[in-house]
This record gives sequence, C-alpha cells and structure tokens, in this order.
Amino acid sequence: MGFFRPSSRDDAFFQLLADSARQAVAAAEVLTELLASDAAGRERILPRLKDIEHEADEATHAIIHKVNSSFVTPFDHGDIVELAASLDDCTDALEQVGQMVVLYRMDGLMPDVTRQLEVITRMAALTAETMPRLATMKELPEYWVEINRLENEGDVIHRTLLRDLFGGAVTDPIEVIKHKDIIERLEQAADAFETVAHRVETIAIKES
Repeated sequence: MGFFRPSSRDDAFFQLLADSARQAVAAAEVLTELLASDAAGRERILPRLKDIEHEADEATHAIIHKVNSSFVTPFDHGDIVELAASLDDCTDALEQVGQMVVLYRMDGLMPDVTRQLEVITRMAALTAETMPRLATMKELPEYWVEINRLENEGDVIHRTLLRDLFGGAVTDPIEVIKHKDIIERLEQAADAFETVAHRVETIAIKES
C-alpha cells in the first residue's frame, strides 16, 4: 500500500523519474551513433556516453534524496527507490556496451546488432513516455505489455546473432569472444528495461 494522498501529491517525483528515463533514451541514441562510427569516431563519441551515464547517476541521487527528505510520497518509498535504480541500470548497461566496443577495438559488428539496438531504443523511448503516466496510473498495462513484446523480439534477434556467430560468421576465436560479449551486454540492456516495466506493474497493482 502506498503513501499517496491527493491533497499532498508532489509531482516532482514524476518529473524526476521522467528525467532519469530520458537519460536512457539519450544513451541509446549516442550508442547507436557510436556503433555506426569507425574506431576514431568511437573514441570521440565515448566521452559523451560517459557524460550521460554520469547525468543518470545524478538523476538517481536526486530521486533518492527526494524520497529521503519527503514524508509524503506518491507511492511506497522502497518502490520509488527500486524504480529509480532500475532506470539507472538501463543507462549503465548501454554505457558499458560502448565502453567495451571501444576497449575491444572492434573493426565491425554483426549486422543484426543494429536491429538489437533498435529494439532497445524503442524500449527506452516507450519507458520515457510512460514515466509521467505514473501520476494518474492510466494506460500503464499497454506499456508493460509492449515492453514484454519488444523484449521477446529482442530475444529472437539475440538467439539469431548467437546462432550466426557460432555458425561461422566470425572465425577468429578472440573475435568470437568479443562479439559474444557485446551481444550479451545488449541483451542485458533489454532485460534492464523489462525490469523497469516489472517495477511499474508492481506499483500499479499495489496502488489499484
């Protein structure tokens, strides 16, 4: 049961959560640019991705500070903190993909990696669009159903990538390890967005 009271609702919480979600959208967009660049371009773009990750951390700290300094919150304190942490995990996961692509000095990526990231980008955008809806608790089921559908779409791409990777698309053993790590990290990013949707669903059920 949450601590929501219509007469004392603080809409700043929803704005802060939306701000945090938008950092993940920005990370997905910059990561898309990074993956499409050559090695030199990736080196130049990576600091922008790191800056976004730092801003996401600051957004998470702002939410936690707001929770700790507020007697009345829109819903349960713990649920807000867990949701904030889950949103931050999404941005972290995307930033780590960029870090590893640059660290591995990868010349190219498998074509379906782009499709994998496109799905994640849609998940990020949908998540950012949904955070303000927590203020009214309306149209939330459509969100987590679509996130689940997108995650399933991402799973199919993930399995296809692994099949092709171990089916000879990449032959050098070291390169296979590198590609597999990137593919798995992108899958983890998709899972992170699904976790956010699960948090939102839990909150909606509690508040219904």
